[in-house]
Amino acid sequence: MENYILECCVDSVESALNAEKGGASRLELCANLPIGGTTPDLALFHQIRKNSDIRIHVLIRPRFGDFHYSKYEMEIMREEIRMFREAKAQAVVIGVLDADGNLDISSMEKLIEEAGEMKITLHRAFDVCKDPFKTMEEAIKLGVNTILTSGQQQSAWEGRDMIRRLICQAEGRIDIMAGSGIDAQAIRKLQAVTGGTSYHMSGKIILDSPMRYRKQEVSMGLPSMSEYEIWRTSEEKVREAAKVLKNII
Repeated sequence: MENYILECCVDSVESALNAEKGGASRLELCANLPIGGTTPDLALFHQIRKNSDIRIHVLIRPRFGDFHYSKYEMEIMREEIRMFREAKAQAVVIGVLDADGNLDISSMEKLIEEAGEMKITLHRAFDVCKDPFKTMEEAIKLGVNTILTSGQQQSAWEGRDMIRRLICQAEGRIDIMAGSGIDAQAIRKLQAVTGGTSYHMSGKIILDSPMRYRKQEVSMGLPSMSEYEIWRTSEEKVREAAKVLKNII
């Protein structure tokens, strides 16, 4: 049994299978990773499950942007959780804040109730909350299993001091998973500073589209993003990260 967790966030079947081959412990399944991830389609979940039995944690996030949700968005998230619970996903990845930057306890309770026996990760809504230490204690009381965090900085390395302090305060009551900018080298450095044993990575590489005919003057989304680039998890990057974890933990 591994004494570490290496979670890979993926938004395609190809990335999921690459992550598994590279030695990932589990997946965080998303859609739209270039905008931080949103709730994936059930069809994507089923297609991965047809090809792999790796543990799948499903991101529940109805849109890009902040984590303060309307009543309609809350109902969407509750329905999505029910849908993935019935599909036998092992966990959901959620987070709701109030307008003042505090954890929205009432909304979190409703989502956790829908999850039933599924495990719960509090996602990086945590990184934009007002008081991370208070929020961690509230998450523990709610029964959350994992907090995914960059230590409230742009990368986990930049947030290493807070990650270390969170791990110390948690005292094993909740798993603190470092995410953002994670690769083999970052894990080696972070583990030495924080003592953390859980890491979240995309292992992203950018592939050139196989399209030969290209209409470069037309954009279907953000003009800053090429229509002819494909983001995909690299089996080799995941393998390198897993090797580091096996050697140091």
